[in-house]
Order: sequence, then structure tokens, then C-alpha cells
Amino acid sequence: MPIRLTKTKEGLRKTLKNISFENRLIAWLMNDGWQVFTPIVDNGHQTDVLISDGPNYFRIQVKTVDAKAKDQLIVNRWKDSNVDVVVVFARNSNWGYVFKAFSQNRKKLDSKDHQQFVQNRIDFLKAFHKV
Repeated sequence: MPIRLTKTKEGLRKTLKNISFENRLIAWLMNDGWQVFTPIVDNGHQTDVLISDGPNYFRIQVKTVDAKAKDQLIVNRWKDSNVDVVVVFARNSNWGYVFKAFSQNRKKLDSKDHQQFVQNRIDFLKAFHKV
């Protein structure tokens, strides 16, 4: 079995981990029947994943947080963009939240209109369909 013998630089490790959450989301959405597109570059548009059911398209921003507290403030980094949905993954736990993009500068992650999910396909899709 192959073993990686080289060290991964910290910046690259963080990028790889964040992309792994985006890929997990993509697999879950494809499994649900969505057409899924990924931008080559998302700077300026804050769109990590674009999905379509045929006639409709929705922009998704994926964020990761440390799982220190579910009531932590989420900073709106998608302001003045066309993002429809935000999916937040806890990097060091197995929970996340999905919610419609909000316009305020900050909002509590566990706000009543945000849907919490366990990081698995079935639980995520239940939460996603409620948004």
C-alpha cells in the first residue's frame, strides 16, 4: 500500500482539507440528482458549487469552521454576490449547517432558520431540502 513520505505544507494542507468538504458536498448533491458544476476560479463570485435541476440554477458557498461552539458568529463573506445557499462544515467534528445566504454582516451559526446536519448524505439532504 502506498505511503506518503513527504510533508505537506500547512497552507496546502488547509486548502486540500477545504476542497475535500466541497467534494463531499458535490457527491451528496449528485447522488440526489442535481447537475453539479464547479467554477475554475471562484474569487469575486463566492461560488464554490453551482447546481441545477434543469431550468433552475443555484449558487452554493462552502465554509468550514472549528467546532468550538455552534453559536459562533459567521461572517458574511458572500455579501453583494448572488450566492443562494451556504453550507458550513465543522472541520474537527461531524456536524454542519445549511442555510439561505443572509445579508447581515454576521449571524449566529445556530440561528433558528439554519438547518443543522450530521455529516452524512442522508442527514445533509434532509436539511438541504428544508432550506
